[in-house]
Amino acid sequence: MRCSFRAGLRRGLLALGLLGLACAAQADTSLRIGYQKSSTLLVLLKEQGTLERDLAAQGITVSWHEFSSGLPLLESLNVGNVDLSADVADTVPVFAQAAGAKLTYFARETPSPQAQAILVPEGSPLQTLADLKGKRIAVTKAAGSHYLLIAALQKAGLTFADIQPAYLTPADGRAALENGKVDAWVTWEPFVASAQRQQHVRILASGEGLASYQRYYLAATPYAQAHPEVLGLVFAELQRTGQWVKQHPAEAARILGPQWGRLDEATVELANGRRTYDVQSVSRAALGEQQRIADAFHAARLLPTAVDASAVDLWTPSAPLTSR
Repeated sequence: MRCSFRAGLRRGLLALGLLGLACAAQADTSLRIGYQKSSTLLVLLKEQGTLERDLAAQGITVSWHEFSSGLPLLESLNVGNVDLSADVADTVPVFAQAAGAKLTYFARETPSPQAQAILVPEGSPLQTLADLKGKRIAVTKAAGSHYLLIAALQKAGLTFADIQPAYLTPADGRAALENGKVDAWVTWEPFVASAQRQQHVRILASGEGLASYQRYYLAATPYAQAHPEVLGLVFAELQRTGQWVKQHPAEAARILGPQWGRLDEATVELANGRRTYDVQSVSRAALGEQQRIADAFHAARLLPTAVDASAVDLWTPSAPLTSR
């Protein structure tokens, strides 16, 4: 059996299903996955080897590439250094879209608003969101926590001009809060649970009522076009693993603890309890909060151009790839 490398490859994949996957494997026998420490489901798949075994049966090898946060991960995806992105916060694709990235949404985790929070030292005088005025606040640029901070300031009648933002990675943000270099730190799980249990910080506000915090899985559009059946296999594994985490919290914690900086199992279970890990497909109609995020960042002059959040490529199990 011979397979066309370009247009014929895509037609064959869509028309022939798993037979098309075999053709794709002949043309490209690797899948490069970018992930973060907070990419729970893919971290578990990596440790358990499940995805690699499934893809090996199709002649496809997997390589794993760790990133400190979502924005550099999607930048790498856009320039072709990785093929598939583990979950990134809802804000990250908006920034990538504004930069002209050609990315395809293929899965999402349903909202987990309690999985990100604004943290302050236990003895901090800050008690309300309005108290953030004039304060130095650590946040990771373009992360979901960045939007949480914008939403929190808006609720308090404040803007970014009313605070002193410090754009830091999670590790640097934690150190800055611990050393008194910042007054507050906005971050996500498992960093929230870890800071609560190890630094005894206090949650000033979670995302509840402010930001729903969905996490998205994306692929480079050329890869999605050429290998839709690979995305289907990854999607099925993500759904299965998400259900497994909720059904086996203690076992998941034992696996994840060493991967998350040697966190104890109780901390990992606390963090996982705040995430839904409910993996679903992405519909264009459900991108409403993505648009609100884009509009908020643009209004705050943190996004250089207006973005139509619905003008993206989508892969779904029922319609392998749709564009707008």
